[in-house]
Amino acid sequence: MKISFSPEDEQFREEIAIWLKENLTGEFEQLRHRGGPGDEHMFPEERKVWEQHMAKAGWTCPGWPEEYGGRGLSINQQVIFHEEYARVGGPGHMGHIGEGLAGPTIIAFGTEEQKKRFLPGIVDGTEYWCQGYSEPSAGSDLANVKTKAVLDESSGQWVINGQKVWTSLAHESDWCFVIARTEPGSQGHKGLSFLLVPMDQPNIEVRPIEQLTGTSEFNEVFFDEAVTDAANIVGKPGDGWKIAMALLGFERGVSTLGQQMHFQNELDEVIKEAQKSGAAEDPAIRQRIADAWMGLRIMRYNSLRMLSGPQDGSLQKEAMIYKLYWATWHSDLGKLAMDVRGADSEVLPEGPYELDRLQSMYLFTRSDTIYGGTNEIQRNIIAERALGMPKEPKGR
Repeated sequence: MKISFSPEDEQFREEIAIWLKENLTGEFEQLRHRGGPGDEHMFPEERKVWEQHMAKAGWTCPGWPEEYGGRGLSINQQVIFHEEYARVGGPGHMGHIGEGLAGPTIIAFGTEEQKKRFLPGIVDGTEYWCQGYSEPSAGSDLANVKTKAVLDESSGQWVINGQKVWTSLAHESDWCFVIARTEPGSQGHKGLSFLLVPMDQPNIEVRPIEQLTGTSEFNEVFFDEAVTDAANIVGKPGDGWKIAMALLGFERGVSTLGQQMHFQNELDEVIKEAQKSGAAEDPAIRQRIADAWMGLRIMRYNSLRMLSGPQDGSLQKEAMIYKLYWATWHSDLGKLAMDVRGADSEVLPEGPYELDRLQSMYLFTRSDTIYGGTNEIQRNIIAERALGMPKEPKGR
């Protein structure tokens, strides 16, 4: 699919570009290009204020239907919004998990009561979400979830026990959507449920995981008799796998175009560094920069193909290759950044050690091929679900 923009779309582009230029100033100026992957620990409270500022102007959740607080933007306009936001250096969204994952899932599968309870807080930027999927023994293999939940009829609550890991921004979140096993003795895809769990309770412990970058936006989350109301289940008991897969489809929505603009900003910084250091005179470096530029264009075109299909969370074949492609591309960009900088980039003069942006980016990109589904798992998904090849034998 090749998206062409109408005069009305271009008028919308001008509208959002002007608003961002006029508003991302003053107290918000320091937030430009901050809070993205590897930098999510920066300015969390200030970024929440920024999102509430955007909400007052109606710029949060712009693709949601108007009846749920969004603007009901067309796909073209959503593409424009995310591209312009990233182009101007809009800070990483503190509420992106709520806006891009929890919200669309509740809209698609939730009850009217759940929509009334949870969607306004996401739109207003007053309630923040994290994702309770991965576990120590169920990282990319979500069907191996061990966290359990039992419905206590006397209290009218689900009682949850287990552990989640790599939970982004759990320490900043008000709610967590949790995949838990609610059918005793069930295995694999069966017996899972999708629960909405409040984080502010004594039976939930959040422990930071320090990364190579020295930051801790990821966490371990322990549920020890944690509770949530019986009504806070999305769908029916046992629907968890179906809903979890739909949510991963929403993850590959129009926000991917904003992610690519963030990548473009990083590539631009690498190019400037290459010109500054003289690395741009090296034909091999120039070729790698050209390859990175072409890879980003391919990523964009595949995303536009991906967006031409249904917006119900179902995964097209084009969507199944997206994570593998961008993770590999971004990991290679991290290596290119360090090679452009030269050997000095690997040494810091003295403690306390503070990484610059390209060093931090390089270290964080080491995780790209792991989180969100490892490259190995992504290749299995492509082989089995996109190409229809025989499934990998179990127990190997």
